[in-house]
Amino acid sequence: MLSEKSTATVRATLPAVGAAIGEITELFYAKLFAAHPELLRDLFNRGNQSAGLQKQALAGSIAAFATHLVAHPDTRPDVMLGRIAHKHASLGVTREQYPVVHRHLCEAIAEILGEAVTPEVAAVWDEVYWLMANALITLEERLYAERRVVAGDVWRPWTVTCRTEETADCATFRIAPADGAPAPAFKPGQYVSVQVELPDGARQIRQYSLSTSPGSPVRAITVKRVHGPAAAGPDGEVSHHLHARVRTGDTLRVSAPYGDLVLRDSTAPVLLASAGIGCTPMLSMLEHLADTGHRAPVTVLHADRSPADHPMRADHRALTHKLADASARFWYEESAEPGDGTGRLDLTSVPVAPGTRAYLCGPLPFMRSVREQLLAKGVPAADIHYEVFGPDLWLASA
Repeated sequence: MLSEKSTATVRATLPAVGAAIGEITELFYAKLFAAHPELLRDLFNRGNQSAGLQKQALAGSIAAFATHLVAHPDTRPDVMLGRIAHKHASLGVTREQYPVVHRHLCEAIAEILGEAVTPEVAAVWDEVYWLMANALITLEERLYAERRVVAGDVWRPWTVTCRTEETADCATFRIAPADGAPAPAFKPGQYVSVQVELPDGARQIRQYSLSTSPGSPVRAITVKRVHGPAAAGPDGEVSHHLHARVRTGDTLRVSAPYGDLVLRDSTAPVLLASAGIGCTPMLSMLEHLADTGHRAPVTVLHADRSPADHPMRADHRALTHKLADASARFWYEESAEPGDGTGRLDLTSVPVAPGTRAYLCGPLPFMRSVREQLLAKGVPAADIHYEVFGPDLWLASA
């Protein structure tokens, strides 16, 4: 993909770009939002911007892409690109927005690195940007075509048919298309974007996993209220809005379903491990396994602060009991009940069947820990799949 000459230039300049990437992205976003304030208001996550997380994401994705090109010039990091493309498609990103990003990013690089950005260096990093951008544009337009929507036009009104309080901070919203048309099909593990209008007029967007089986007549999302201090940032604007203002009968703007971490149709044993609100895509997978009469062993694992904080704990157990050969084990930091584990999820005494395919969802430290434990038990890396929420999609490599 990169010529030998370009690869050599990227290899030589990557340390300097990497060292300054934080400053570059800081200036890039300042320029971007000054020229296009509507992007911060209606597309980018203002909470992540405030906490600096989105800036880390841009830096991480560009550095990861460039590093891959240097190490493997004839290939590209398709897993990372695929996950970013699904996220972009759920937001309605279009090809016309890439030149806007390119302009302000190039200006920021030149301004921060100064004389180090010779015409040759600028041309090579321009090539890197467009290799990544064009790959994403192609993937995103393919995703739009598969959903039979015009590029970027992913929104549809849905009516809240029922609201259920799962825990003190988690609520489930059951939704149906407002026009009465059939709900679009999805695969277990996929998510939708939800766009809400906030009191200041901003239309902020967040992603929520679909927590029911594709075979269910209803669609559901379970939303955890984000408290700023616990999330190392501000309170969640959209989660607080949904909890405080959205009731049965209200209308939400919801995207088509996207996401590439999906349960693969197979007769192999399955392990589903989650922490906190990460249980939502796992529950969709679990219900699908029950609906389709999966016969191989299924191991269900979940970690949470306490039983009272565990969203849909009863559903976790009930769906497990519907399967022919399944077991569920839970771990809690406090108030663990008889039969539950105390502290962090520990696979030491958990049997893992040969040929198991594992699916993980939760905070990054949790997934890293479980992945390491599964590898130690002999599960091949290729059979361990995980979902990364928030701006850290570039960290997903399997």
